[in-house]
Amino acid sequence: MTDSDDDYPYAARTEGFVVRVRPVFLDDQSDEADGKYLWGYEIRVENHGDVTAQLRSRHWIITDGNGMVQEVTGDGVVGEQPTLEPGEAFTYGSGCPLNTPTGFMAGRYQMVAEDGRAFEIDIPAFSLDSPYARRTLN
Repeated sequence: MTDSDDDYPYAARTEGFVVRVRPVFLDDQSDEADGKYLWGYEIRVENHGDVTAQLRSRHWIITDGNGMVQEVTGDGVVGEQPTLEPGEAFTYGSGCPLNTPTGFMAGRYQMVAEDGRAFEIDIPAFSLDSPYARRTLN
């Protein structure tokens, strides 16, 4: 596992797996005047346990700056259903559009171990903040 933990500001550990996230606001693909904001994110799934398992599906909960929630489910990630042996990692990138300049995402991956046991691992909640978001102090 070559990437530094410091490269990913968000992390969650479940069932011997660590999911790390690095979001980035894509200013050049966003348009404040049209209320369109886009983020990219890189996710790294690491198997620190002793069981080989396949990532079968995902469940995202995406919340925009107005509190509107969208749930997204689907098979695998970016068209793949990677199998991770102990000590292995899988990294992929994807994106998320919002109609507000801020929001957050969280979710879970559904995994299946070699012995057929199904379990879920957490995707940490991570913030989607653009330079257009209003900052307030209470």
